[in-house]
Amino acid sequence: MDTVIAKSTDRPAAHPVMSRAEWLAARKALLEREKELTRLGDQVARERRALPWVRMEKNVLFDTPDGRRPLADLFDGRHQLVMQHFMLAPGWEQGCKSCSYMADHTDATLLHLAARDTAFVAVSRAPLDEIERFKKRMGWRFRWVSSHGTDFNRDFGVTFTAEERASGEAHYNFGGTPPGEEMPGVSVFYKDDAGEVFHTYSTWGRGVEVMMHTYRLLDLTPKGRDEATLDFTMAWVRHHDRYEPAPAAPRAEKAAASCCGR
Repeated sequence: MDTVIAKSTDRPAAHPVMSRAEWLAARKALLEREKELTRLGDQVARERRALPWVRMEKNVLFDTPDGRRPLADLFDGRHQLVMQHFMLAPGWEQGCKSCSYMADHTDATLLHLAARDTAFVAVSRAPLDEIERFKKRMGWRFRWVSSHGTDFNRDFGVTFTAEERASGEAHYNFGGTPPGEEMPGVSVFYKDDAGEVFHTYSTWGRGVEVMMHTYRLLDLTPKGRDEATLDFTMAWVRHHDRYEPAPAAPRAEKAAASCCGR
């Protein structure tokens, strides 16, 4: 059997390498920190659920493949609705790459969300035909509706005029100036048995990483997200049909089975 000789470039030269016993001690120490984070996450989730609600009183009608529908009709017979504010404005050739990265994780969750009394919908300002064209290209199945011609996106702090941004009157994520006219977000709604709809939660900025399962996996790896040298954090992201073939790692040199390698 050939012996694989690892190249010195396979790992950062300064990274420590230790025995299994030493690794186990370090891993147990990190586990305590991870448990702290888990407990804090559970506490914040309880506080999130305890937030007061806001009754949705505007009668916004969304354009859907089944005609114009109010928000209450988007729950698909369930009490809870998770909404992605997807950056796709009228006339755009394609949706935002980062929003698409988020959406790539959605279809597989739909059955699981439904099993927990929860529906999902994406909403964009683009007309429905432009949404449908891009959705078909990307091969997505989740429901995606249009808020074209309504104030819905502005009401939820994800659409801004050039004048608002220039004057400093535009505030994204509770205070920051938005870099563009469209920004991402995730909102949650509840519909009671009487049919009333309530806004229960929204998150913007890095809060939308809740939809980015790939990031959660990369956070486990030695290189992590590997974004420190990029112009901006998600510069590497592409629409899933626009990636170049992923480069393979350099192949390790193979030595002959004999000890002298000859």
